[in-house]
Amino acid sequence: MKGVKGELLSVGIDLGTSTTQVILSRLRLENSAGAFAVPRVEIVDKEVVYRSPVHFTPLVSDTRLDGAKIREIVEQEYRAAGVTPDMLQTGAVIITGETARKENAREVLEALAGLAGDFVVATAGPDLESVLAARGAGADKLSERERCCLLHYDIGGGTSNLALLDRGKLLSTGCLDVGGRLVKVKDGKVAYVSEKVRRAFPELAVGGQASPEALQKAADAMAEALLEAGGLKPPGRWLEHFITHKTAELTAKPTCFSFSGGVADCVWSPPSNDFAYGDMGPILGKTIRRRFEEAGARLLRGAETIRATVVGAGSHATELSGSTIFYRGVEFPLKNLPVVRLEEGEALPNAMARGLELFSDNGRTEAVCFSLGGLDDPDYEELCALARGLAAGAKPLTDRGEPLVVAVEKDMAKALGQRLAAEIPGGKILCVDVIHAAQGSYMDVMAPAYGGTVLPVVIKTLAFETKEGVR
Repeated sequence: MKGVKGELLSVGIDLGTSTTQVILSRLRLENSAGAFAVPRVEIVDKEVVYRSPVHFTPLVSDTRLDGAKIREIVEQEYRAAGVTPDMLQTGAVIITGETARKENAREVLEALAGLAGDFVVATAGPDLESVLAARGAGADKLSERERCCLLHYDIGGGTSNLALLDRGKLLSTGCLDVGGRLVKVKDGKVAYVSEKVRRAFPELAVGGQASPEALQKAADAMAEALLEAGGLKPPGRWLEHFITHKTAELTAKPTCFSFSGGVADCVWSPPSNDFAYGDMGPILGKTIRRRFEEAGARLLRGAETIRATVVGAGSHATELSGSTIFYRGVEFPLKNLPVVRLEEGEALPNAMARGLELFSDNGRTEAVCFSLGGLDDPDYEELCALARGLAAGAKPLTDRGEPLVVAVEKDMAKALGQRLAAEIPGGKILCVDVIHAAQGSYMDVMAPAYGGTVLPVVIKTLAFETKEGVR
């Protein structure tokens, strides 16, 4: 029934290079569909009911997370918030930055996922992290409001994730090994130094003096790399030195710049003590601010800094796909499929390759859902062309035996699935219809019901909490 309301208690757990945080939110839902339509439940409001303190992410060594202590932190915050795992209906566990490179990152994620129901659980690679951080900081809204091309930097403990946005639309992403905890300091001595920093500045050696001059040289080099990545300086040695795997391709020239992440606090309001956090973060933040202002950059302050990545949870919007569906060789249920949205007019194989790159884990891409609007009354040739494009773009998946999952908004899934079956002999295929799934969402597909004629589909949209409210 239209107007029927409900609530979900949602949890977000963010495991970053420097910090671990827990946020609890109450999501208010409302069914916007008519009385005789398939329900379409949407988030209409979100109230943050608990924010944990910011904890340093526990490590056993430089290469391993302390899974037991991380779990203790989460359980401790649950108790402080007065909740138990069975009270939580949804949520997200996201692991980001250098933490995602730790040897046991996947193991820790899986252990934490057991603390509440059906979480969205993801190791956010640098591309996905760039998108999450930019949206969480409100950079997309900033670029839309200011009608500008904006380059957003999310600068954490180990990496800086870049997102280029033009009037709200994401153009490209990138990542640099630039962060505040690449050099740690204790009692005036270097306690840790990353390999890239050590190679460029051998005077910063573990056990040696944390020379302010050497740290300033390192901070200037990192700031130079960020300037070069933003087109404010010609590409040079420092961009090449600190690049992770690629920088944001500047298909449009940024006219404004924004920052989030823990170092962003030090860009805007650095502490008086340069070693207040036991690292080079304050020095780096002040250096970035000075160097960008010297370059004449227009700086915009985002809505969030340290909490910008993903802080909210998934909203469950359950729909039924059944007007026309097609499935072959698929084992149900399918859980937590990240959605790759394909826009009209794109060259499908290229667009699908870019989407798959967002969700690759060490070069291997698991199953995803490709979402598209579909065609109104397509003729046979149009249907065949669409199927050929999808089949070609899905080869990295289908060659490994992963299913090709397609969600279309038009009533054409059965016909499209039949054509895909001809293009991919013996391949696993699932096509569902009348489903809108946006980029950044995750999809679950339950086992067929009502004699196999209906597939229950759950769309879980990551909710981002900003000072402007829920988005």
